[in-house]
Amino acid sequence: MRKVKRQIKKIGKKEVENKIVNKVKVGEVVLLLALVIILLFVNYPFLDKKVTDFLTTGSTGTAHIQRVIDGDTIVTNASEHVRLLGINTPEKGEFMYDEAKGFLESLVLNKTVTLEFVKNKYDKYNRTLAYIFLDDTNVNAMMVENGYANYYFYDGLDKYSIELKDAWESCVQSNKNLCEKSTNVCSTCFSINSNSITNTCSFSCEITDWQVKGEGREKFIFSQQTIQPSASTRFVLDLTNSGGSVFLRDADGKLVAWKA
Repeated sequence: MRKVKRQIKKIGKKEVENKIVNKVKVGEVVLLLALVIILLFVNYPFLDKKVTDFLTTGSTGTAHIQRVIDGDTIVTNASEHVRLLGINTPEKGEFMYDEAKGFLESLVLNKTVTLEFVKNKYDKYNRTLAYIFLDDTNVNAMMVENGYANYYFYDGLDKYSIELKDAWESCVQSNKNLCEKSTNVCSTCFSINSNSITNTCSFSCEITDWQVKGEGREKFIFSQQTIQPSASTRFVLDLTNSGGSVFLRDADGKLVAWKA
């Protein structure tokens, strides 16, 4: 009889434990469902916009290129000024300006190309913003990979941003044009910080006319100065309309260092 009572007690205890476990499991499921609902209704619009901006293929059109203004701006036969998206090339008077313009001319002048519009179609100067394709080849990426431009994400990332970054990495490996490594004795001495550069070598470095440049036009030119070992010097650079990358170049325009 006592044995039967003990068994009944064990069975009752087990049932209670099972009920507790079941309640815990139900609670976990409810909590998980609640989190999913919160993510869907609170964050989904934000995530959806980010994914859409990054992946969606924009509208396209064709154009015959009548004139090349510089390495990143062209004019169609309809007198439409087109600014190549995702890149920036040297301005007139800067290192590699003529070469960049000439390379783009060799690619697209007097040819019919495909324009792909991503995100905003026009910039503040009312120029059309587009990626240019010639026989399914991304001309914008070609400009970067061949060292005539750096990537420039002033309006955030889009579906071609990774391709442009890869093109820059390839250019640096190739060591050509805008990616050509400086041969200055101090070319391996500097690290780039948020608003300064630091001399990491054991000897002093003269950096007169060296410059720190953002992805776009913004740049800071160092006046005559010598940086002692382990010392830093500050620069002022407005990166508001830039993707945030910084490029350090010597007085000849050759690449010393860069920081994404």
